[in-house]
Amino acid sequence: MRNEQEMLDLILNFAKNDENIRAVVMNGSRVNANVKKDILQDFDIACLVKDVAPYIRNDRIPEYFGETVIVQEPENMQDPPAENSGHYAYLMQFMDGNRIDLSFYPLEQHENVLNDSLTILLLDKDGMIKELPPSSDSDYLPKEPTEKQFQDCCNEFLWCSPYVAKALWRGELTYAKYMLDEVIIHEQLLKMLTWYFGIKTGFKKSPGKSGKYLKEDVEPDIWKELEKTYSDSNFENIWESLFEAGSLFRRLAKAVAQQFEFQYPQKDDENVSAFLRRIHKLPKDAKEI
Repeated sequence: MRNEQEMLDLILNFAKNDENIRAVVMNGSRVNANVKKDILQDFDIACLVKDVAPYIRNDRIPEYFGETVIVQEPENMQDPPAENSGHYAYLMQFMDGNRIDLSFYPLEQHENVLNDSLTILLLDKDGMIKELPPSSDSDYLPKEPTEKQFQDCCNEFLWCSPYVAKALWRGELTYAKYMLDEVIIHEQLLKMLTWYFGIKTGFKKSPGKSGKYLKEDVEPDIWKELEKTYSDSNFENIWESLFEAGSLFRRLAKAVAQQFEFQYPQKDDENVSAFLRRIHKLPKDAKEI
């Protein structure tokens, strides 16, 4: 497997030998001092170029960097739709384990490229880029919630919980799993857990994408409770995960509410919890609740 220096040399040689490329920056986890380095980290590279056209659907670009497992060109896709923002990118996973996300931006978009706190300059042929501040994850730190954000999070969590219960009663596995895993846990429970994590860390540490660093700073029993919210396809286990998610959300939300002197919607919680228990016990052939 090629090491970091070999990969950086390869990237810089590619840029130095191309007159159209005028500057190169790297961002992402490899320039984040707070993230432990490992061999599978991506190389997130952005090139500022005079003309993007030569890099559009150009098979020679992935070939230059090595044998690939798979390549994705987001701007050449219909689903999900392309951004059509004027840049072009190659997401390249190589057989040796390295990955490069290589983007080409027109020079006039340089401010957008540099507007990321996790950025270092690798190459500037024309001295066009002013000195960058030290790379940091300041753009990725959680922010204290407003009371409206807190109340909206609670309302959405509680409002969507009956969707899971109804889907389980009807035998709708895929919908129940989507609502529980994506909407309730990933969107709302992790949002509340991130605020709780922020309290624990003084809102000075990043939770990472999708909360991948949360485990480092929350109590072990809270993490164990979170693990219990992830279920398999067994319907009774999904019910148990739904109840575990409610219990953990309640614990976290009350702690956040106390910290910021918010009002937790206790009555809504009690009503929804009672409703879930009724659906859980409801016979499959019931004509009324």
